[in-house]
Amino acid sequence: MMLRAVIRRASSRASSSSGFGKSLQSSRVASASAQSFHSVSSTQTLVPRGNHARSFHHRSCPGCPDCSSRTVSSSFQGTALKRWVRPFSSDNGDVVEAVVPHMGESITDGTLANFLKRPGDRVEADEAIAQIETDKVTIDIASPASGVIQEFLVKEGDTVEPGNKVAIISMSADSHVAPSEKVAEKPAAKPSPPAEEPKVESSKVAEKPKAPSPPPPTKQSAKEPQLPPKDRERRVPMTRLRKRVATRLKDSQNTFALLTTFNEVDMTNLMKLRSQYKDAFFEKHGVKLGLMSGFIKAAVSALQHQPVVNAVIDGDDIIYRDYVDISIAVGTSKGLVVPVIRGADQMNFADIEKTINSLAKKANEGTISIDEMAGGSFTVSNGGVYGSLISTPIINPPQSAILGMHSIVQRPMVVGGSVVPRPMMYVALTYDHRLIDGREAVYFLRRIKDVVEDPQRLLLDI
Repeated sequence: MMLRAVIRRASSRASSSSGFGKSLQSSRVASASAQSFHSVSSTQTLVPRGNHARSFHHRSCPGCPDCSSRTVSSSFQGTALKRWVRPFSSDNGDVVEAVVPHMGESITDGTLANFLKRPGDRVEADEAIAQIETDKVTIDIASPASGVIQEFLVKEGDTVEPGNKVAIISMSADSHVAPSEKVAEKPAAKPSPPAEEPKVESSKVAEKPKAPSPPPPTKQSAKEPQLPPKDRERRVPMTRLRKRVATRLKDSQNTFALLTTFNEVDMTNLMKLRSQYKDAFFEKHGVKLGLMSGFIKAAVSALQHQPVVNAVIDGDDIIYRDYVDISIAVGTSKGLVVPVIRGADQMNFADIEKTINSLAKKANEGTISIDEMAGGSFTVSNGGVYGSLISTPIINPPQSAILGMHSIVQRPMVVGGSVVPRPMMYVALTYDHRLIDGREAVYFLRRIKDVVEDPQRLLLDI
């Protein structure tokens, strides 16, 4: 009996030791597998050689670069291991990039004109950080999020396309260090030994061969022209807008058979109408009554009487437009832009004045859009605001005519057999003689004269 008890105790200890060894081995396998895939929250199935299976879980490791949305299988000492993992997550989530926005259907690239911010400046979401100059408009590059500008990836004057990266913005960086302070730290970080600089410079100077003495200046003969020195000249690259304007104007001269006809308009009645109702007009509509709206209404009436002036040649066809979209030429500091008054035939005086003021303000501020300048069937240009007495305007393609207004000057006129002073304006119509005959052009300009001199014709439609 005693012998059997001893044998049972020994067998029990051996069994416990063997179970502990198996448990320890399984624990090491699980530990090694867990370390191999430490960063993912997943369910892993451990399959040994026998028919038994064991499953376990381990804790997640967010942001691990080893994680990806796929199933991974491997073997470890005869053990098959599978896991399901979550989608990849970047550890640089606080850095965003500002890119060049879409600039319009007909614009493929632009020139980075200037930066509105500097590296180290803090910007808010949708705040402009740079400006792109195209051949039509100036476009702002906005920050996609609030943060601090780390660096710019392009330089001023570079040509950029939609989608190009312009700046890197950190959403978590501090902007308490000014860019001037950062620049000041650079020379202090890399001090150069003062004793070595003169030695290096002296050795370089000693190695350089002596330059040959320049030949004596030749005496200029009296017949040679006296040219100005080059240091008194400046070479400045043309802006994209200026190059675009130059190209279109030259294309207009090369394409159209340009011809200009003139007439003069007595401005007495229109100026009297303006002086009589300007206060009431401003009180009701909130905008001043100008002379431009009178000429726009007169141009609409003339286009309706002579529809060929509102048409355009397209190949072997003539396109007649049944709408009236009038472009107005606006001179800005960057160049000439031509925004469009759409549906001018459906507007009254107040609507026209409000539209003109809005478009002119946007043009001078550089915020006018491409859509606001696209199209147009006829153009009115007022050179009189600059003091022009008379001119021959150039057609704005793809239109067929343009009306030029000029300054108002008191001149002696014969009225009722008497010579009296009258405020007079010369008007000019430049037209494409391939499409518009001289008769239609003269009738058109005569209609302008009749309506401006007697605005009551617009009320009676005569």
